[in-house]
Amino acid sequence: MAKDLFSQQAATYARYRPVYPRALYDHLVSLVAQHNTAWDCATGNGQAALELTRYFDKVFATDISEKQLEQATPHEKITYFVAPADASGIPANSIDLITVAQAYHWFDFEAFSREAKRVAKPDALIAIWGYSLIQSEYTNLNTLIHDFYRGKTGPYWDAERKYVDEAYTTVAFPYQELTAPALRIEVQWTKEDLMGYFNTWSSVQHFIKANGYNPVDELVNTLPAIWPEVEARAFYFPLFMRVGKVH
Repeated sequence: MAKDLFSQQAATYARYRPVYPRALYDHLVSLVAQHNTAWDCATGNGQAALELTRYFDKVFATDISEKQLEQATPHEKITYFVAPADASGIPANSIDLITVAQAYHWFDFEAFSREAKRVAKPDALIAIWGYSLIQSEYTNLNTLIHDFYRGKTGPYWDAERKYVDEAYTTVAFPYQELTAPALRIEVQWTKEDLMGYFNTWSSVQHFIKANGYNPVDELVNTLPAIWPEVEARAFYFPLFMRVGKVH
């Protein structure tokens, strides 16, 4: 069963997590034989599920966090419900596309694979993706980000975070793999946006519990020295994705 590390900061997560590019969904849909039903597993606040409604008649969106689902946008095509990744309750042989956005590293890979193969139609597709550490064109900002990621909060990341650092190249993926495109998420963020995003990190929440204060507050005081202007700056997240036929 996947870990629930985001219920506590569910509202912050919904506000500050980056949005996946339309090109990602367009690519996946081009590979799917039928566009009847999709399953967005570990949907969080439903970001990917909402995009899937553009292409599919029905979307199941499951998560183990009820608080995360409370932040999701209702849609007539989406059925949200609390369920673990390896026991969704979705009817067998009913899904055309299975998606897992920035969550696969928390799964029991073998147990989830059994569930994916149970619910998938014979020609169904599965796609798992995530994004690497945020980057900037400004050297000083990149140094701050890396120091905060590796140094200040580094010891507080869960062990599964290594799969994200390795861009999912080392996770179990027992499916007939297809080529995935190279994509990235581009954002224009203010200082508030960047600090808000840091506050969504599970490592920050672990740090707070262990030390009794929020390390992001220290960045708020030091950031103006390297980012003096009020205007937003450009950042990007490298995307990584694995795609395959389930059966």
